[in-house]
Amino acid sequence: MKKSTKVLYWSPRVLAILAILFVSLFALDAFHPGKPLTQQLADFLIHLIPSFVLLAVLLLAWKRELAGGIIFALTGLIMSPVVFMHNYRMNNSIGMSLFVILIITIPFLVVGGLFIWSHFRREAS
Repeated sequence: MKKSTKVLYWSPRVLAILAILFVSLFALDAFHPGKPLTQQLADFLIHLIPSFVLLAVLLLAWKRELAGGIIFALTGLIMSPVVFMHNYRMNNSIGMSLFVILIITIPFLVVGGLFIWSHFRREAS
């Protein structure tokens, strides 16, 4: 396997893992002093549901790059306006809302594109 093919194979996988870990960090806001530990753990697991879904998509994409790539790309496309509007309502700043999209949803669009590119590159070989 050529070096460029290896890089294209591993890039979406590594980026997806990093993006999922980043999204998972937001689940830590489930921990608050004064709440029972069982309630905090339950809240934490509920906050991790998006990460579990994204992890399932990554497992699918690992074996079926085209299907996983399409799902990742759609996730990035569909979630961008949702995240933008939620953020804009909170801070009334277009710039800040665009920055949040850049760091939260665009990585999944990039990962999807890389998985799709990797699929077609392997097909052509």
